[in-house]
Amino acid sequence: MRKKLGLALGAGGARGVAHVGFLKAMEEEGLRPDCIAGSSMGSVIGACYASGMSADAMHAVLKELRTRDVLDIGALPVRRLGLLKWEKAYKFLGSYITAQTFEELRIPFCCVAVDIKSGRLHTFSSGELLSAVLASGTIPAVFRPVEREGGLYVDGGVLCRVPVQQVKALGADVVVAIDVLGGLRETEKVPHVFSLIARVYDIMDDARTQAERRRCRRMADLWLEPQMGELSQYKVKYYAEGYEAGYRLGKENADTMRKLLEQDG
Repeated sequence: MRKKLGLALGAGGARGVAHVGFLKAMEEEGLRPDCIAGSSMGSVIGACYASGMSADAMHAVLKELRTRDVLDIGALPVRRLGLLKWEKAYKFLGSYITAQTFEELRIPFCCVAVDIKSGRLHTFSSGELLSAVLASGTIPAVFRPVEREGGLYVDGGVLCRVPVQQVKALGADVVVAIDVLGGLRETEKVPHVFSLIARVYDIMDDARTQAERRRCRRMADLWLEPQMGELSQYKVKYYAEGYEAGYRLGKENADTMRKLLEQDG
C-alpha cells in the first residue's frame, strides 16, 4: 500500500508565499499531498490547494494582492474585540475557495484556531470551511474573533505554529513540515508603536515555539525552513524572494520526500 504524504503548512503572514513556491516545486516533481493541515496563512494556502486551486493560480493572485482587497480599513469600537472587520477577507477567500465544506475538498484538510473562551487549540476538519480558515488566520486585536459553534476563535499560530500532529491525525504516513517563520531574527529598528507590538509578539512566539519546534521535529519526517532573510510577515505584500525560497526548498528536497515515501516500515 502506498504511503500517504501529509503537509503541515505553518503560520507566517506574508512569508507564507513560500508555501506556494514549495507546492509549485512539488507539482513539477510529480509529488501530490494526500492530506494537508494548516495554521494561519498556512491554512489559507492549504485550503485553496485542497479545493483544487493550482500553485500557479495562487501565485498569480498573490502577485496582484493589495491591502484594499482583504482589509476593511474602517476602525471598529473597542468593544467589538478587533480594529478591523473580516467580511471583506471572507468574500475574497470565497471567490477562490470553491468548496463550501471540508467534505467537498479534493484533498483531506484541517486547520487550527484558538478558542479564546477556553484558551485551547481547536482543530477544524468538518462542516463549513471558510469561517474555519478565516478563524485560523484572525490576528488577535487586529481582526475581531470569529464566532462559531459557541466558540470565539483567533489565529491558530497563537498556540500551534506548524500543525504536525494534526496532519498525522488525517492519516499521513510521511509528514513534511514547512515553518516559514523559522527562528527569531535580530532587528536594528523599531520605528513606531505598531512595530513594537509586532516585535513583542515575535519574541513571545519564538520563546513559546522553541519547545513546540523540538517536539514537532521529532514527529515530522522532514522539517523544512525556507531561508527568506528579513522579510516581514506583517504586510499585505507579495515577496518574489519568498516564493523563490519555497520553490528552491521543494526542488532540493523532492528526492528526500520520494525516498521517505518508498521506505519500508
